[in-house]
Amino acid sequence: MSEVVIITGASKGIGKEIARNLALKGLKVIANYNKSEESIKELKRELEKQEIYIDIVKADVSKREEAKKLVEYTINKYGKIDILINNAGISEYKLFTDETDEDWNKVINTNLYSAFIMCQEVTPNMINNKNGCIINISSIWGIVGASLEVLYSISKAGMNGLTKALAKELGPSNIRVNSIAPGIIKTQMISNLNKKEMEEIKNDIPLERVGEPSDIAKCVEWLVEDKYTTGQIISINGGWVIT
Repeated sequence: MSEVVIITGASKGIGKEIARNLALKGLKVIANYNKSEESIKELKRELEKQEIYIDIVKADVSKREEAKKLVEYTINKYGKIDILINNAGISEYKLFTDETDEDWNKVINTNLYSAFIMCQEVTPNMINNKNGCIINISSIWGIVGASLEVLYSISKAGMNGLTKALAKELGPSNIRVNSIAPGIIKTQMISNLNKKEMEEIKNDIPLERVGEPSDIAKCVEWLVEDKYTTGQIISINGGWVIT
């Protein structure tokens, strides 16, 4: 049987492109979404025209019971989980002094707690099979921080810490854990930037362009295939930030 992958937040942007690419590569894709149902159905219809079939499963993965059902659905249908890609996330653009407890709960739960839950729910199956690959979609802001995006930066920095710690703990079970930290990627998350701001950013990027979701999907594909990379935070940002 082909490798089985769960992708959270797969209905738009980076997650949708990851789901498309891995499905085209022949993996059994379980594409999770929470709100954007029509967008994920659009991908399903697109792939079916090529006789490629994916599972789409609605779940708010920041809630333990819904994440658990997503994992149970996958194991019941396919008997295993080879790969988990934690991509579910939201951004928050606001002055730090204006952030509320509600904002904290929303951003941290969606971006970080969901990854924590999903990792906990899939690892027993991976440990039992002595095989697994976990890829967390983080952000450059989790490495260097961003003004007006403090909560987002905290959530992604936490995801990077989760990645490093889990890589050490799960390595003896042949489970690889890595993060991809994108820079500016052409998705809905940067819709708050106007044309002038986008041009200024492009001028600061050595490769003189913002990234595409496919740039991240290609790195995911490599990490899925590679068998010796773990505990790494791979930043894909066109040279915008070099650490």
